[in-house]
Amino acid sequence: MIDTHTHLYAEEFDEDRKEAIQRALDKGITKFYLPAIDSESHGKMLQLETEYPGQIISMMGLHPCYVKYESWEKELKIVKNYLDERHFPAIGEIGIDLYWDKTTLDIQVKAFEQQIEWAIEMDLPIVIHTRESFDETFEVLERKKHPKLRGIFHCFSGNLEQAKHAIDLNFILGIGGVVTFKNGKIDQFLNEIPLDKIVLETDSPYLAPVPHRGKRNESSYLDLVAGKLVNIYGKDFSEIDRITTENASKLFGEGKNK
Repeated sequence: MIDTHTHLYAEEFDEDRKEAIQRALDKGITKFYLPAIDSESHGKMLQLETEYPGQIISMMGLHPCYVKYESWEKELKIVKNYLDERHFPAIGEIGIDLYWDKTTLDIQVKAFEQQIEWAIEMDLPIVIHTRESFDETFEVLERKKHPKLRGIFHCFSGNLEQAKHAIDLNFILGIGGVVTFKNGKIDQFLNEIPLDKIVLETDSPYLAPVPHRGKRNESSYLDLVAGKLVNIYGKDFSEIDRITTENASKLFGEGKNK
């Protein structure tokens, strides 16, 4: 299995990072994709990648919650320098978050659009963070429509109509712990979404699946997400594993010349 979105470099893992990674490897998780947040955590993220070559893989981008009036342009320059320096499999996580701060919407949109333009130029997928901002996110994506624009709606928690809209725009859905929540609601319609439009993620240390809800999440819990999809799709575990892994590998361009 592939965990397409995990913050393994987060301070929540400082006490037992190696053990947490080993637990996931023991469960058959072969790759971990790390979304970037901002320049303060780049060092830890990239260091972890060097410690687990070919298994832990960094993305690069500026998270919308870290788009601040005093620093966002400088942060974007740092992102661009990294993108020019070396290969990353995706630009992320980027997008719009109106849960924490609505006052920065204007610069969140600018930062999102700029990073989309780089993704198109470099032919890279994007990994989108959208929280209480589906309408605003879709507006940007419609404006920036391009044959090369593709990626993941990370931690998808919208409705069926929003899921179909995302897929129409050439995106796939990142499904994590929310699918196991009683009030998560996506389990009620997910079987209407083709399995080839889904990848698995944990977003650890956040959004732990049931029965660990409310505690620290970790990549080894990815099997609980896959197990829920077994029930939703009526397919066996190995089939869920195979299809979602293929989807992730295809999106992140594994096998392409780096």
